[in-house]
Amino acid sequence: MELKEKIEAGAVKALKELYALDVEAVDLQQTRKDFEGDLTIVVFPYLRASKKGPEQTANDLGEFLVGSIDEVSAFNVVKGFLNLVISDAVWASQLAEIGNIPNYGIQPEGDETILVEYSSPNTNKPLHLGHVRNNLLGYSVAELLKAAGKKVKKVQIINDRGIHICKSMLAWEKFGNGETPESTGMKGDKLVGKYYVEFDKAYKKEIEELISQGKEEKEAKDQAPIILEARQMLKKWEDGDAEVVALWEKMNGWVYDGFEKTYKTMGVDFDKYYYESNTYLLGKKVVEEGLAKGVFEKDRDGSVWIDLTAEGLDRKILLRSDGTSVYMTQDIGTAIQRAEDFDLDGMIYTVGNEQDYHFKVLFIIMEKLGYDWAKNLYHLSYGMVDLPSGKMKSREGTVVDADDLMQEMEDTAKAISEELGKTEGMAEEDKQSLYQMVGMGALKYFMLKVDPKKRMMFNPEESVDFQGNTGPFIQYTHARIKSLLRRGKTEGIWPAEGTPSYTELQPSERELVKLLAQFPEIITTAADEHSPAVVANYVYEVVKAYNALYQQLPIMTDDNKEAIVFRLNLSSSTAEVVKTGMRILGIDVPERM
Repeated sequence: MELKEKIEAGAVKALKELYALDVEAVDLQQTRKDFEGDLTIVVFPYLRASKKGPEQTANDLGEFLVGSIDEVSAFNVVKGFLNLVISDAVWASQLAEIGNIPNYGIQPEGDETILVEYSSPNTNKPLHLGHVRNNLLGYSVAELLKAAGKKVKKVQIINDRGIHICKSMLAWEKFGNGETPESTGMKGDKLVGKYYVEFDKAYKKEIEELISQGKEEKEAKDQAPIILEARQMLKKWEDGDAEVVALWEKMNGWVYDGFEKTYKTMGVDFDKYYYESNTYLLGKKVVEEGLAKGVFEKDRDGSVWIDLTAEGLDRKILLRSDGTSVYMTQDIGTAIQRAEDFDLDGMIYTVGNEQDYHFKVLFIIMEKLGYDWAKNLYHLSYGMVDLPSGKMKSREGTVVDADDLMQEMEDTAKAISEELGKTEGMAEEDKQSLYQMVGMGALKYFMLKVDPKKRMMFNPEESVDFQGNTGPFIQYTHARIKSLLRRGKTEGIWPAEGTPSYTELQPSERELVKLLAQFPEIITTAADEHSPAVVANYVYEVVKAYNALYQQLPIMTDDNKEAIVFRLNLSSSTAEVVKTGMRILGIDVPERM
């Protein structure tokens, strides 16, 4: 029986014997840091049965538990809070147990299959700062759910069709002179994005010309020759025109090559790609079926809607009067296709909070269509990312390019590492690997330590600080621990046979073991909340506690050899928890720094 369960059972027994009160469980909490103790019971719910004040009730319970449970060595009472002190011997044996569990904190895989969607870009431009938060968050939540024992499939839906794609295609045809990623040396997504910008320039110029000829602005926007050509191209694509489809496949191919390079640098991956060009037709078919079942309704103009006013929402269009689909139609088709592909139990959509309403509607529609898994759909909604003004300029001056941001992070990591002398004596290849690891670690940690729902300010320089709640601080601590463990091995001190008989723990040792013991629970909580921030900030607390111990106690030079072995065991388990926690965030930790 685990410690918390044993104490909980003891408290249930105490309430029965002391006050004839039957309860199924008591609420055991971690004791607040400013009080002495390890676990706390709030006694207010039991005062009616005890017919005593809170302090006397807590004293009764405390004396009972100290007398009946060996692990509880003492207690203190603060008003109605009973703080239990767990014996040092228990924490020492907990550390030994942690050290013997392979993949400590990670749950074995169960039967539940969860699908996580993230990234989902358009094929008319490169990935940008918003996509960075999306990808890092989606990937980390997928890893978190895996750690909590779920079967996880990572997917994305690529928005590969529509007028925005045709704009890039048409501009390349008009102004590109046949240039390719190979002929220009540009990444394919950037080359296609360049022509999306070129289209916009030409379009604005034509609008201005039409306005100067006396047209109203709205009329000019509708009648500009280049937009009429783009619409004509879209119509040809939908009709399967061979030439247009060939151009579409070629330019999308360039974009996919570019995306793959970005994903590789970012360290994210996918099990399956879905494409709107394939799923929008299935969505239309399902809408027609829903119409026949009476879930949807048709307007006089032939458009199809769902009325959600009874649910406190509005009416939502699903098919336009000309039979063309909207985003909602495509999402319906994609969800059903995925359920068929994976026999899933639930699905998580990593999409910015500007789409909150869209997903409320989608989830209600899927339930009304009768899909069992619809009740397990979840919108992982997140806030926008801002940059300090002037910190970083993109090529067009409006959107921060993901590749540029990642390169800047690596450059910043290099500059700061060299300034602090972190890479002295390292081979050039190892230095470059370290700069990339620290730069990406800084970026990912800074993005993921913030609650996903919150809008955030990302400051590249602040994120690469080697002090404070940052990725590099955690990475540096891991490297420091690994250095100590290497020294312990070299000197033949560690690992030692058997369990050290060192059981009179110092406060900083107790604090660190207690934190490590919480790791499995932290993973479960973070997975339930779909929040990597819970793991990120926990790892920081572990590292902070380790550094406090490192400052206060001699690890390699204590007179007591048993203390040295215990502290090296504690260091080893700390490094493993840090490594596992950071891996869930998609972050590598160095062995040397």
